[in-house]
Amino acid sequence: MLVTLVAVVGIGFAVSRIDVDDAIREVTLPLRHDDIIRQQSREKGVDAALIAAVIYAESRFRDQTSHAGARGLMQITPDTAEVIERLSGGTTFVVDDLSDPDINIRYGTFYLRHLLDRYDGNEKAALAAYNAGMGHADRWGGADLDVDDITFPETAAYVEEVLEKRREYREKYADELGL
Repeated sequence: MLVTLVAVVGIGFAVSRIDVDDAIREVTLPLRHDDIIRQQSREKGVDAALIAAVIYAESRFRDQTSHAGARGLMQITPDTAEVIERLSGGTTFVVDDLSDPDINIRYGTFYLRHLLDRYDGNEKAALAAYNAGMGHADRWGGADLDVDDITFPETAAYVEEVLEKRREYREKYADELGL
């Protein structure tokens, strides 16, 4: 009986030390690789919360391959990776590299910076291009694009989700993201 009571008290103490808010946040708004995100944010001049939000929308921070062949946390296709390699002056890209979180976040952030520059800082246009391709974003209005201009409902929803999650990442993970 005494052993059971001690065990129950010990379990209760252990459970009370778990931060319930942190556990809920990990399930509803996960964050991993914040060191890489901070580093890439600084190096490429892209908002760390935006990088985290793109990763959330693309993969929920799980390394995976889509039915379209997009790979890794930021869901980069091999074709896009080859464009990134060419634009960045790289010469050693291998498709399997996209499963490496460091390389995937580097490539994804480079591409996001490229899109932000292409669309004069218009985040909605850059995100639409990240999701649906530059050709579509150009047809929808390019640098003048607004969410209402996007004719693909899934891309409009993607842009809105990323912008909302960016707000949440800023709010919930400011310290972790160096904001």
